[in-house]
Amino acid sequence: MSDRLRNNVIAGLIVFAFWCISFSAMAADPIVTQATSNSTVTSNSTSSTTSTVKTNPPSAISPSLGANTDCTYGVSGSVQSSVIGVSGGRAVRDITCENIALSAHLFDMGLKIAAIEVLCLNDRRVFDAMLFAGTPCGIFEKETGRGLIGPEATAEWAKAENKKYIPERENFKRFDTGDFFEKVTSGILGVVLLAMLAK
Repeated sequence: MSDRLRNNVIAGLIVFAFWCISFSAMAADPIVTQATSNSTVTSNSTSSTTSTVKTNPPSAISPSLGANTDCTYGVSGSVQSSVIGVSGGRAVRDITCENIALSAHLFDMGLKIAAIEVLCLNDRRVFDAMLFAGTPCGIFEKETGRGLIGPEATAEWAKAENKKYIPERENFKRFDTGDFFEKVTSGILGVVLLAMLAK
């Protein structure tokens, strides 16, 4: 079972549990407020008033997460049934955005080679692009204690002990129709379960 399918099954079971809880809550007695007032008027008539108020529990509101920097974004969500509500959220860092911002600041301070190295050593796409353009990323030579660029850097990167410093390649997947239909089906199932939960 794939991780995605396992997570979808767990999410479906959680929604189903909320659905079951909501049905048990519907079977329970509603919140009733009764008020009786008796008044006597000189004409000796008595009136009695009874009012019944049925209210829902307070809503679960998703927390608003603002980003402290340009390279973080907030993710939040909430689920509410007629009995219980749950909400949560967190901030997520965008590492690529941070690297670009660091590189831009270094470049603005006149440190052009350092700006390139920030991107080279953190993103394999930049590393490969620089290599294919004939201007490989710089590397620090341990024996002499100096930074190498150009053909010297190419020779140094070819050494086996320096391969560990090359950023790893990310696996970008092509469009998979099976994966797409799995996501659509899971989404439709989730909407149907939530609609049943809302009744």
